[in-house]
Amino acid sequence: MTNRRVFFQSAILSGVTIGLTVTVATPPASPPQRLPAARFSLDEAKHTIKLLEPLHEHKKPPQPGEWLDVYGKKKEEQGQTFDEYVRGRKRTIEQYTKLYLLPLGTFGDVEQKMIDLVVEGMTCFFGLPTTQLKADPLAKLPASAERTGGTGQRQIQSIYLIDKVLPPKRPADAAALLGLTNVDLWPGEGWNFVFGQASLGTRVGVWSTARYGNANGTEGERQLFFLRLLKVALHETGHMFGIPHCAAYECGMNGSNSLPESDRHVLEFCPECQAKIWWTNDYTPKKRCAAMLEYCKKAGLADEAKYYTGLSAVL
Repeated sequence: MTNRRVFFQSAILSGVTIGLTVTVATPPASPPQRLPAARFSLDEAKHTIKLLEPLHEHKKPPQPGEWLDVYGKKKEEQGQTFDEYVRGRKRTIEQYTKLYLLPLGTFGDVEQKMIDLVVEGMTCFFGLPTTQLKADPLAKLPASAERTGGTGQRQIQSIYLIDKVLPPKRPADAAALLGLTNVDLWPGEGWNFVFGQASLGTRVGVWSTARYGNANGTEGERQLFFLRLLKVALHETGHMFGIPHCAAYECGMNGSNSLPESDRHVLEFCPECQAKIWWTNDYTPKKRCAAMLEYCKKAGLADEAKYYTGLSAVL
């Protein structure tokens, strides 16, 4: 019997931003090492979800062209409760214990400082140590893996990175290996570009900063670039933990049909999606809240720090 590899991607096809989930068969992975039983129970998670609900806004009706307006009737876009998530599922911490980020290509000093801060944020957000690996310069790519995009920009095929570049570099203890490049991506014939793509079966993913704006611009432009970088890192990593798009709340796991729509989304996950992290990574809400509060203060995320201050008062 084979495992199933699930691709999560958002892209431009014929000038319209879309996101897709595609499944293909892959060979089964080697059995991982088992870890001790959870310290955070399902009952505790359900109780804490109720405490957090007043702090979160339910999903607004979508505007024309937004993700749920276009794809909301699809079965896979109906959302997922915490109960549905844990049903028949092994916790990640019983199988894999770390996250890894691999820079692909060359980044400037400002971008690199942002990447370093994102790595720290991933550790605080998901409760697994996150390691930044030595950059892969992507110096040797076959001609079939590169092209010139419609506006003259260099593009790398995301599927090539997912199938050929990332899996050999994935450590055995990795819940996910995430590649990050500042070169534009496209997944294959018929597509203009893709913001990012991830494969659950092989636990690898990649995303690009090519369309995030100016990392070397004004203070406002730099902060917007960083927030986009962090949001997508957390969203794509959420997919790597098996969390689908959220349809119930304003949530960091909401689907996005454009960059402006993504900008309107909140950074934090909703109570149901947060609970999936608590349970699958054995990461207690109080510990996570304290870590994220200090991180948001350090990263200059004032609105998010205010949220975690309020959260700490109810936990």
